[in-house]
Amino acid sequence: MKNTRQKIMNFLKKADWPSTTEDIAAEVKVSWNTAQVHLLKMLYEGILRYKKVGRQNQFWLNEGYEKYFKEDKK
Repeated sequence: MKNTRQKIMNFLKKADWPSTTEDIAAEVKVSWNTAQVHLLKMLYEGILRYKKVGRQNQFWLNEGYEKYFKEDKK
């Protein structure tokens, strides 16, 4: 089974626009808090970009994220 971080990256790779923590949490089936912790770690590592819009945190993949993205070989 893929880990949460990989699921988040897969979701954001397919997204056409920035996604909120709530949307990401629902998609990868984790709590909001768990998703936020992973997102903030990935932001700190430079994998994601971030913008606060009102009360929402919006995230998207940073350029060069590919070095962190591993496709499943099946």
